[in-house]
Amino acid sequence: MKKSIGILAGMGPRSTSPFLELVLDQCQIQYGAKYDIDYPAIMIYSLPTPFYLDRPIDHEEMKKTIVQGLQHLQLTGVDCIAMPCNSAHIYFDDLKKEINIPLLNIVNETIKKINSNRKITIFATESTFNSNLYQEGILDSDNVFIFKDSWQENINEIIGMIKEKKDISKITCYWDELVKDAIQTDIDDIIIACTDLSILNNRFRDKVRFIDSSNALAEAVVKEYLK
Repeated sequence: MKKSIGILAGMGPRSTSPFLELVLDQCQIQYGAKYDIDYPAIMIYSLPTPFYLDRPIDHEEMKKTIVQGLQHLQLTGVDCIAMPCNSAHIYFDDLKKEINIPLLNIVNETIKKINSNRKITIFATESTFNSNLYQEGILDSDNVFIFKDSWQENINEIIGMIKEKKDISKITCYWDELVKDAIQTDIDDIIIACTDLSILNNRFRDKVRFIDSSNALAEAVVKEYLK
């Protein structure tokens, strides 16, 4: 019987479909999936979580909700689980103890994609940023971490607009201004450490390198599937 993949998604809800597309793309890239039968069985649980941009996270309630989601997915018989949500990885060490199958780590997989001697920043939710999940990995890889406080305000606004499904042209305008400011600050690499932001078109790839955490996780989950 073929192995199956579990995806604990819905954090946020609009990041679920784009992540699935990335996983399917990786099936084509990594082993040449072509026909419907070539793709893995995938169980997706879009899990509503108590996350709000305008108030502090109740960490105990959040962790409890995610554990229930992971255990629900495990009961379906999947062989591994990916969580396309950076903020959920604040609790990663506790979460992986609650299930008996591999739980992939989006932060570790993203950090593997960075090189040394680069000026790097991260665009993430405030909770992910304040957790220092990425900053430690960046500095351990002999890089310089750069961030402006004003960027976080802009990121929060962009994420809120995406969640509310505001006009994409307006969102893109805000996004482009943010990226241009990072480029003018001599940033070499931008880590997209929020899966909601993965839907945005990064049209400045000739001036700055984007490292998308969602894509890094999608690549890792297909590699795990192929083991």
